[in-house]
Amino acid sequence: MRSQTKRLLAVIAGCLVLVLGLAGCLRDPNASSRDGGGGGEAVASGGSADGDKQVEIFGSFSGAEQEGLQKELQAFEQRTGIAVSYTGSSDFATIIKTRVQGGDMPDIALFPQPGGLLEMAALKQVAPIDTFLDYDAIDRTLVPGFLESSRLNGRVYGAPVRMAVKSVVWMPKSYEEAGYPTDVDSIQQLEQVGDKIRDSGIAPWCIGFNADQSTGWVGTDWIEEYMLRMWGPDVYDDWTSHRIPFNDERVQQAFDAFGKIIKTEGNVFGGADGVINTPFGDAMNPAFQTPPKCMLHRQANFAYSFYPKEVQADLDNKVDVMKFPRYDGEYSGSPVLGGGDLAGLFNGNDPDAIELMKFLTSDQFGQQWAADGGYLSPHKTFDQSKYPDETTRKIAKMAADADVFRFDGSDLMPKAVGSGTFWTGMVDWVRGTKSTKEVTDQIEASWPK
Repeated sequence: MRSQTKRLLAVIAGCLVLVLGLAGCLRDPNASSRDGGGGGEAVASGGSADGDKQVEIFGSFSGAEQEGLQKELQAFEQRTGIAVSYTGSSDFATIIKTRVQGGDMPDIALFPQPGGLLEMAALKQVAPIDTFLDYDAIDRTLVPGFLESSRLNGRVYGAPVRMAVKSVVWMPKSYEEAGYPTDVDSIQQLEQVGDKIRDSGIAPWCIGFNADQSTGWVGTDWIEEYMLRMWGPDVYDDWTSHRIPFNDERVQQAFDAFGKIIKTEGNVFGGADGVINTPFGDAMNPAFQTPPKCMLHRQANFAYSFYPKEVQADLDNKVDVMKFPRYDGEYSGSPVLGGGDLAGLFNGNDPDAIELMKFLTSDQFGQQWAADGGYLSPHKTFDQSKYPDETTRKIAKMAADADVFRFDGSDLMPKAVGSGTFWTGMVDWVRGTKSTKEVTDQIEASWPK
């Protein structure tokens, strides 16, 4: 969530008028240097000594995520003879800035949000990927639209190493056993299914916003889903980059459309108080009771890690998943909302760091990590047999089959909004203390000038 990000799409729009034309602007503006190493002043020169057979990575992974990454890195070391050291920190965003300011850059950094990467790109500390990767080749294998999240001034500065898919609806097996459909065509049809569940005496939706100081972020994901599905990726981009105001009529319509689910009496287990007070990781637990208290849980692919242990141990037989459907309206496409970890190269002259970047951003990366669980590849061409269960394979296919991928909108907005007034505004709105107009006006007023 960096302020530089809001300029991203405005720059792209300006590029349309260049004599090179649309294709040259939006794809690979530096094709002559794509085979690696070239690019003159465009190539960042931080990091360790070039060609020393050592590469340092800095990121935010810890625990099981770090173990998964290091298994992949060990395989790379054995194959290439290049030693790789990884350092992770939960305070990644602060430390990477401090290190750059002090001239102590890593060779590679793994950014959990595009804003921080674009901030480094604006400072000319990160190499454009077209200086060391075959841009067109990687663009063909990725879920469509992924590279746009790290574009600045017409060039792309990061490539994804891992993906999160947020447009997932989770259901307990009791949902299918009750005869409800596991695939629906539109949000409107999903609302009709919800009506039938509610009429049976069960709340259709399991929703929890509580996340301590981060309470409300779950609600921002819902609004992003509706903005993307109701109006399409172009309007979504205009919204996240503030080319249209936060209180635009279309944003208010997205709030009100979501309100049909979350504000209809009996639609959400626990009502408004339950939404605000239930930890987001506990939201679906009532679905596994007998009888279930709710049945539908819209949450990212990582949601299963919060489910009861017996559910995690037998995932395919305990849950099912479907993609959060399109909205039957102006936009007819089938997008997917998500996130990801983006690799940025600080040492653009180092053949060892370039070799590692090629591996990290390829569809060969993550095979052991995927088998162990907790990893989704951003590549459509990734070998899906490597995933440990059918549930994960279904989610990966949702992304691979999508028309377009868009990054979590609050992560693209300035911090004061994306992790500030947007979060708190969702809480006020669900509680009913502020109307749609009041909340969107307030968020708009908070956007940094």
